[in-house]
Amino acid sequence: MGLNNLEKVLSKTLKELKEEGRLKGKESIITKVKRSEREKGPRYFLKGKGEQEFIRMNSNSYLGMSLREEIIQEEERVTKKYGVGPGAVRFISGTFQSHRELEKKLAKFHQRDDAMLFSSAYSTVVGILTPLITSDTLVISDELNHNCIINALRLSRPKDKKIYKHLDMNELEDRIKESIGQAKRLIIVTDGIFSMRGDYAPLNIISNLSKKYDQEFPENILLVVDDSHGIGAYGKTGRGTEEYTHAKGVDVLVGTLGKAFGVNGGYVTSNQTIITYLRETAPMYIYSNPISPAEASAALKSLEILDSEKGKDILEHLHQMTKKFEKGLLDLRYEIIESDHPIVPLMVRDTKKTSELVSYLVDKGILATGLNYPVVPKGDEEIRFQINADHTPYDIDYVLTVLKDYKQKN
Repeated sequence: MGLNNLEKVLSKTLKELKEEGRLKGKESIITKVKRSEREKGPRYFLKGKGEQEFIRMNSNSYLGMSLREEIIQEEERVTKKYGVGPGAVRFISGTFQSHRELEKKLAKFHQRDDAMLFSSAYSTVVGILTPLITSDTLVISDELNHNCIINALRLSRPKDKKIYKHLDMNELEDRIKESIGQAKRLIIVTDGIFSMRGDYAPLNIISNLSKKYDQEFPENILLVVDDSHGIGAYGKTGRGTEEYTHAKGVDVLVGTLGKAFGVNGGYVTSNQTIITYLRETAPMYIYSNPISPAEASAALKSLEILDSEKGKDILEHLHQMTKKFEKGLLDLRYEIIESDHPIVPLMVRDTKKTSELVSYLVDKGILATGLNYPVVPKGDEEIRFQINADHTPYDIDYVLTVLKDYKQKN
């Protein structure tokens, strides 16, 4: 069967994306990594770029765990013990000891009853919202929530969905009031850290609103938070936005092992009844293989490091490098969104200029992410820099020097 007609339609779409400056294009391929040496952090090499070295300013590995020798050794040790993959889904024969050890440790870390692992944080959000949302459930969502939440709501088809303006707590309360008497269950869902901007949800206020109106709904108000960018990189001890805002009352907390913990996979943690229910009903958990036993053990080692004095030192260095970079950008009169989170958005507010700056940075050996519409709203185009704990003062100074030169030339 020919695909000529379909190919014409798809090609037209690709052409439109390119003309609008929204085509992502070919992916850069990392061919090797040079570890930190002297004053320099890790350097990366890309296919087609020869021996040019790159500073990676667009990595989610906020704590630099992915290159720590003890993490690598732990994954190698468990791979030799169990093999490279789980070989089955969890309920058949795919649950290994390291999976349960990690789940119990994550639950304890977040002061909850239990946790369960998924193959990614994206699949975690989609996997848990689907069984938690019924035909008599209303959902209220921040307008800048991550794509995984947006798609989870589309798949779940709640009775109704309401959106509130980004971080507008007055509008959130209005949406709650409007929902009274309209459904048995109300779910409020939000990111902890918003990945495009590095700002955070005031979970203390949101949880207080949940408590205030909880009795108005026969099946309660459930507060669900995806804090994938927050956990491990935010808060005094790396416990994320919940810790940073001193929130009490987050019912279902989603995190990832693929960012600050430097490994792979996602997880949810909550009370025992909810976790047991999700083990029986979450499709992404039931019908997908888990992360490998070795990945689980490597993530457990990362968690142990974070939850120690060494972890506090890593977090402090990460904070210092973030503030050094922010101050440098402000001194150069760049517009940024300031926060304590290692995501540092440089606001360009123009699609073409964003693409030009990304290309300039690449030419100078710096990898950073340009975010254009529709990933961000029109007028909010930006370069998203992400500081990691294995960045050094030398690295930050080099990037700032390149940005200074760019500004002088433009």
